[in-house]
Amino acid sequence: MSPWEKRTVAKAATTAAPKSGGSAAARVLTLAIGAGLGWIARAGAPSVSAFASTAFVPPRKPVSTTRSKEQLKAARDSAKKAFLAAFDGIRDELLADPVIAVQPATGQTWMKRVLDYNVPFGKLNRGMAVADTLAVLRGVEDANALSKSDLKDAHVLGWCIELLQAFFLVADDIMDDSVTRRGQPCWFRVEDVGMVAINDGILLESAIYRLLKNHFAKHRRYADMLEVFHEVTFQTATGQMLDLITAPIGKVDLSKYTMETYTNIVVYKTAFYTFYLPVACGMLLGGVRSTKAYDTAKEICVAMGEYFQVQDDFLDCYGAPEVIGKIGTDIGDNKCGWLVCKALLKANDAQREVIAKNYGKPHDSVAEAAVKAVYNEMDLKSEFEAYENKSYEMLRSMIDTQKDLPVGIFDELLAKIFKRSK
Repeated sequence: MSPWEKRTVAKAATTAAPKSGGSAAARVLTLAIGAGLGWIARAGAPSVSAFASTAFVPPRKPVSTTRSKEQLKAARDSAKKAFLAAFDGIRDELLADPVIAVQPATGQTWMKRVLDYNVPFGKLNRGMAVADTLAVLRGVEDANALSKSDLKDAHVLGWCIELLQAFFLVADDIMDDSVTRRGQPCWFRVEDVGMVAINDGILLESAIYRLLKNHFAKHRRYADMLEVFHEVTFQTATGQMLDLITAPIGKVDLSKYTMETYTNIVVYKTAFYTFYLPVACGMLLGGVRSTKAYDTAKEICVAMGEYFQVQDDFLDCYGAPEVIGKIGTDIGDNKCGWLVCKALLKANDAQREVIAKNYGKPHDSVAEAAVKAVYNEMDLKSEFEAYENKSYEMLRSMIDTQKDLPVGIFDELLAKIFKRSK
């Protein structure tokens, strides 16, 4: 049974039973699903009806789907160009902040360097997904057709998400002792940076709240935006904590590498901020009020985030560094990843011994090759292909059977990640 299927069973079982009942695994997996809207449901939190000044009205007619692949790519490229063009204004706004503007020239120059090096790179899918979601909710063809005010708001929130991503990556690279990120040296490995990068990460996160205050302080949804960013940051840090303590570098304990532990790590570390946060931001801007709609978005996004992280784990091992933009380090870093968890489920005694002897040895190419050889013996590439196809079918079913939100919100996200190579 896949992690998603286990989680679905766990959710049904917990719904039918008292909160204190059920297995520990079922409760953990159900909490992983439910945490996405904890900031709505808990006592004293604002209701979804307070999110926007105007109610969400579903598009009166479906958006055209007759465009060719070339037209869709051109539209996507245009939207990305517009999103990137907004970055200079975002960066300059942060540099003009009263706190930064009064610093010596060296401080201002450093802040610009931090932003330019760490933020406007990568695929930018998280940031762009805000405008994509809003476009579907507005019933327009794509992000390029949004009004100027809608597009500006979506771009601000999108760059807030990219700042959060940059903060996470700067910290993650230090903790993993990584070498490259997005095709360039990790920020902390730049010659004159080093551990100053820790403070730079804090600056990147702090910049989010300067932008939210500058652009949304007078909006009714301002408190809700603050809350969702804080909540998702906490969720992601919790996933990172579990990742680090389950598989610390240099201390290999194969008994901890289970699919249930892995599922919890990826749901909290990846799913909420990568998929749910952009969609929730677009829904806030789009005036969605229904609690059920947010719950539906959360469930689909969590499932999609789990699939996305399994892809990441596969690409870390089998992806070409020049394509994925980094050198894979999961084997050396002792990561509790999908491949090693799957291998341990299948391994005979000899294969388990090879993994135990060679897994979690940083910068040891011989040990890494030995683990990969075991993966190849087990044909984990085929296992992944089967998993990917099954995951797609499950997500497709979840998207198509729900009635709370336009399917286009999730179609766009799924299309970006299915069979991706980086």
